Amino acid sequence: MQIQILVHEAFEGPGAILEWAQSRGLAVAVSALYDNDPLPKAGEAELLVVMGGPQSPDTQDCPYFDSQAEQQLIRDTLAQGKGVLGVCLGAQLIGAALGARHQASPEPEIGVYPIVLTGPDPLLAGFPKELLVGHWHQDMPGLPEGAKVLAQSAGCPRQIVRFADKAWGFQCHLELNPGLVEGLLAQGPLPQGPYVMAPETFLAQDFTEMNGLLLRFLDGFASQLGLG
Repeated sequence: MQIQILVHEAFEGPGAILEWAQSRGLAVAVSALYDNDPLPKAGEAELLVVMGGPQSPDTQDCPYFDSQAEQQLIRDTLAQGKGVLGVCLGAQLIGAALGARHQASPEPEIGVYPIVLTGPDPLLAGFPKELLVGHWHQDMPGLPEGAKVLAQSAGCPRQIVRFADKAWGFQCHLELNPGLVEGLLAQGPLPQGPYVMAPETFLAQDFTEMNGLLLRFLDGFASQLGLG
């Protein structure tokens, strides 16, 4: 297996990430944890992708979410020289696995708002300095020793984090598509805040550019990992 994707909830699926893997002809497996699929073993894939969810790394009362087991899987995967990419909750789990507790974001962010790159990195070389991306979060990852923040937003100072050469976290959601947004918005009322977009405005956004930038990043990460 080349890519293993952990999905915590049906409404927080891999979106453009899965489309990328399939379009590149990569062997990919999706573990639907919400449907009681078991966690894979470390080393079964060259790239482990950990998606988001309403849980946090501290959640203990969800019957299909085992934070400590996922953190151990992340550590074991990295110890074997494989890659890990975390999105939202997944990014927070990487930080926790490496010894840094997640924190509340200064502001909740839901919708499409700009992030700004804060430092250079070869895998972000094709990204503009400022870009519009999707958001659906109230927390952010902790920063273990050696982590580097590469993008921030007005509401959250940790949007893209390179935890290690083969460990990346995206608090933002470049994988979103209209179907995923519909599923997220169906989960209930939204929090209040200056960076919470009206549902109809969120649904009307164009995700093409952010999806394209994510695919560019994934192509570079896959090349680094020897995939393809």
